[in-house]
Amino acid sequence: MYEDECIKSTEDYYLLCDTEGPWATVLEALAAIGIAVTILLLLAFLFLMRRVQDCSHWNVLPTQFLFLLGVLGLFSLAFAFIAPFSEQTAPVRYFLFGVFFALCFSCLLAHAFNLVRLVRDRVSYSWLTVLGIAIGASLLQIVIAIEYVTLIMTRGLTFMHMTLCQLNLDFVVLLVYVLFLMALTFFVSKATFCGPCDNWKKHGKLIFVTVLVSIIIWVVWISMLMRGNPQLAACCSQQHPQWDDPIICIGLVSNAWVFLLLYVIPELCILFRASRQDCPPPGIACTVPTYQRNLCVENQELSRARDSDGAEEDVALTSHGAPIQLQNVDPTQEYIIPRAKLSSQQDAGL
Repeated sequence: MYEDECIKSTEDYYLLCDTEGPWATVLEALAAIGIAVTILLLLAFLFLMRRVQDCSHWNVLPTQFLFLLGVLGLFSLAFAFIAPFSEQTAPVRYFLFGVFFALCFSCLLAHAFNLVRLVRDRVSYSWLTVLGIAIGASLLQIVIAIEYVTLIMTRGLTFMHMTLCQLNLDFVVLLVYVLFLMALTFFVSKATFCGPCDNWKKHGKLIFVTVLVSIIIWVVWISMLMRGNPQLAACCSQQHPQWDDPIICIGLVSNAWVFLLLYVIPELCILFRASRQDCPPPGIACTVPTYQRNLCVENQELSRARDSDGAEEDVALTSHGAPIQLQNVDPTQEYIIPRAKLSSQQDAGL
């Protein structure tokens, strides 16, 4: 009775209310929970954006907020794969799948580039620069997806008239740039392990682990889509593979949860601790390397310089070896410059 009403009311979207298909029910639940959790995390990031005082932490917050919007889009896109393949769902699948993943990996790449500077005790990029890197890196995937969908929709051969092998091949080929972003983010995140500032390396480790697990997920679902499912259908004497949509949807939802559990939630915990601290003054945020400390000590010991007449005079130097500006000296105050005293042996020699 319920099944007949479900078919009659939803027609093409029967799987959205099908209780006999376990994969659809489980993925619907995971996607719905993921949407709710992502919305809560978005609100938490908005709250922390007003409390974080550390400039280096705050500059990446807009990019992480954009990353969460991409994750929210991934969870929402799962329902397009649960619904049967049709003229309405096909363009949504082929366009948004690569775009949302390109946006997420571009945000991770921008964060990794910023961490490469921070672990080397350099100044962080501005929030506009980090956000611009993330958006700019994802634009190419948007152009590729628009070109493909427009080409398919305007020519005579539509999605419904393409063979299953051609559909799967085109779907994977459209994601080549996403795979490039994934590999680039992986190697850039490894570069964050090299540097004197250990307090920033934990962010790089989160990105590294997140991208590594994502690579494993992508290798599995692409292998199953291109090789495993056709062989399974041949063994079961089926004309068409029955697990193409579930495989892609499982990879989509699992990767979105990886983004939340391995990157967003740990970053949120770090930001919450950082929100209780003030912006550290320059030079205290991380330990100065040994060779820089030795150079500063040597500069401080160089307290004598020669004037234009060749005579020696005492010059005060800063910790970086730069002389103090004379404009900062009060001319009305008397200063006593100590002269070097010679030992008795040196005096006798003269």
